[in-house]
Amino acid sequence: GPMVYAICYCPLSRLADLEALKVADSKTLSESERDRLFVKMEEDGDFVGWALDVLSPNLISTSMLGRVKYNLNSLSHDTAIGLVQYALDQGVKVAQVFVDTVGPPETYQEQLQQHFPGIEVTVKAKADALYPVVSAASICAKVARDQAVKNWHFVEDLQGLDADYGSGYPNDPKTKAWLRKHVEPVFGFPQFVRFSWRTAQSILETEAEGVLWEDSPTGDQEGPGRIMSYFSKSPQPLPRPPHRPP
Repeated sequence: GPMVYAICYCPLSRLADLEALKVADSKTLSESERDRLFVKMEEDGDFVGWALDVLSPNLISTSMLGRVKYNLNSLSHDTAIGLVQYALDQGVKVAQVFVDTVGPPETYQEQLQQHFPGIEVTVKAKADALYPVVSAASICAKVARDQAVKNWHFVEDLQGLDADYGSGYPNDPKTKAWLRKHVEPVFGFPQFVRFSWRTAQSILETEAEGVLWEDSPTGDQEGPGRIMSYFSKSPQPLPRPPHRPP
């Protein structure tokens, strides 16, 4: 399933009101509790704002498994930066930012501070349990992800697809069973699955067919070309590779 990042913001003078909603780390709440708190934040929208960035499984897979790798930490950092910038672009006067760390908090905080020099930035491990505004953001992200997973639209025309795939997390036996049931020997999994996920890779290694990629015979080349010929401009634009949007 997707990864969902969220930002939540409110006036500094209303932080006590946000805390009074009894928001907490989304991982410690039941689904019904998260839904209730999300509705409550919506009802109190006069002082609480939020935004989401939903990263599709296909985007995550292509980022992490491409020839030029874009690892999950970098993807997370850039997404967080994008969300803060989005709030600024919407006219929110951001004075302080609290972030749950991905990777070493010191380097992450320095990176954010460089992007937003006029804002006080705090990056902490388990910030979603320390700061109510981060707790609120984690609730928004988790509610959105739950809805995305439950209502996922498969672009593949698959026969006999079982929609009971559990939570989508690696510690869920139902999710692992679904992966083993729906692995395809040649194409692997639907785009719903992150191919970069170690659980998925382990199943592919045991259940899918191996592929041997052979180099072209050396006889196909007439000889070494001039090195600068590799940098010369093509007389016509190169065709775009086929791409299916995530």
